[in-house]
Parts: sequence; structure tokens; C-alpha cells
Amino acid sequence: MDLAADALAARAPRPDSATEPHGFTVEIAPGERIHFLDWGGPAASSVHGVLLVHGLGGTAWAWTAVARRLRAEAPVVAADLRGHGLSDAPTEPYDPATLASDLVAVAEGSGLVDRPGVAGDRRLVLAGHGYGGIVAAWAAAELADRCAGLVLVDGGWQDLAVETGLSPAELMRELAEPPEVLASMTAYLADRREWDPRHWDADEERAARATVVEVPADHLLPAVRPHALERSIEAMFRYRPLEVLAALDIPIVAMVAADGEEGPKATALLAVQTARQASGRKAIDVARFPTEGHNLPRYRPDELTGAILGLAAR
Repeated sequence: MDLAADALAARAPRPDSATEPHGFTVEIAPGERIHFLDWGGPAASSVHGVLLVHGLGGTAWAWTAVARRLRAEAPVVAADLRGHGLSDAPTEPYDPATLASDLVAVAEGSGLVDRPGVAGDRRLVLAGHGYGGIVAAWAAAELADRCAGLVLVDGGWQDLAVETGLSPAELMRELAEPPEVLASMTAYLADRREWDPRHWDADEERAARATVVEVPADHLLPAVRPHALERSIEAMFRYRPLEVLAALDIPIVAMVAADGEEGPKATALLAVQTARQASGRKAIDVARFPTEGHNLPRYRPDELTGAILGLAAR
């Protein structure tokens, strides 16, 4: 079913511009910690909690605009993926099982879901952007009955190896920032602001600053270490959406940025829909944003919030 953007936006509460999240870590293994931001939420809520997962090269701060809206109705946590943000960046592993277990540990450590063997019925909705959609899908499979729904934000239904025809190393080279953008923080922020000046504010600036590190030579480096970025991209290329999404017996919503009715993202989504139908699963609901770029958490926070709450309330 196609979802109307206006109806989704109308579901979103007004953003809470004053609240700041609390940062926590959960230990995955000795010396390996995953960081997350806990945005809080209502003390008593009839809706499921929400775990937000950023995209490649991003951090938990990328979800600020959505989290400020969601917290009015649901407990909200945003995670830093392994190798990103304030999470640790071990050299290995970055395989699907490990990445999924990182999010499960955040879900349990934050109290969004109950640990196995503990009496309780807390469930959550996962929302992932780009690469985060892939990891969220793996985590949804790991959580099983403890996951109430999945929102894929412009990613998570595509087989990158098939769609791009690139190797992980080739994609990594394509994603490299131009030297002039990393020449200074001023240049970097100006570049990010120009992606969409309408939505640029202090929260967006903080999210942008979190993705780079200033070095004494007066230029910037990406905050994600090269080995972590390389391993994350390799994990993306191991993702098989037809298998993973066809096996998930939960409601799924796909938020599709500009691609066209017959573009590669639309073609990949149709293949997933066919695979889910063959497995007896409910079709994925789809919201399309033909004039927007990839960063929908920044460009369309109301619509994303509405889609997430639509699943969290079920």
C-alpha cells in the first residue's frame, strides 16, 4: 500500500526543542562498547519503544529532528553503530550477526525490550537509514517476537552488489569527500548546509560536526576510521534483502527518496515485495518522496515520525 505523505506528517507531534538526550554505553565484549543516546519519552506509554539507526558515516545525532518529535509519544533511543560516533571501532568483526547483536544489546541495555528469560512484553520498532536499514533488518530477525515493526529509510531493500556493479573498495573510493570540503570546518559545514538550507539549524550543525574530526594541520578527517568504514561497506555487500526481508513476519514500511517509478530502488523494492508475497508475508507499505534526496531524517522528519508511530501504535 502506498502511504500519503500528508497523512504521515499529520500524525507527528510537535518537536520538543528543549530536551537533550543522555548518552550511555553498553559493553559488548571486554573493551568493546556501543554508545547510544536515550531521548526518554513518556513515563507510561501504550506504544512500543523506538530504536533509531543512522546511515553509513553518520552518528546517532543524525536522528535528532525525528527523536524530538517521537519522544512525545514513545520511548526513543538512537544508537551509534560499531565503528561510528562514540562507539568503539574494533578491527573485527563487522559481520551481520555481530552488527545485529550490537543493536539487540542496545535495545536490552536501554530497557526498550526485556532480556530473554525475563517476564515482560516490551517490544520495539526499528528504524534504519541507508546502511542503518540493513543493520536494522538483521537486528529485527535477531529480536524475533520482540520486534514490532521495521521502517526502512531510503535503504535496506537493495542488493548493492547487484545494483551497483561495484566492489566494496570501489564504492569506498566513490564515497570519499573532496579535499576542498575537508579543508576546514567552515567549508565542511557550508557544504552540508547547502544540501538543504531550509532545514539547517543547530541540531543539524551538531550532527554534521559529529561526523568529522579537526586535526592540528587545520583540516578535517572523517570520524569513522578507514578500517571501520571499509568493514561496514563489506557488510553492506553481504546483505541479501530478498532472504532477510522475506523472512520477517512483521509490518515493514519503506520510505523511498527520489528514484522514479522505474528506477533501481523501485525495481529492487518490487523484487522484495514479490519475495515477501511468495513467503506469505504482508506487503511492505511504501511512502515516496520524489523530490527529496537521501537524507530523509533531515528533510522529512514529520513523515518519518508519522510512519514510525504508525507501527509503534499497532
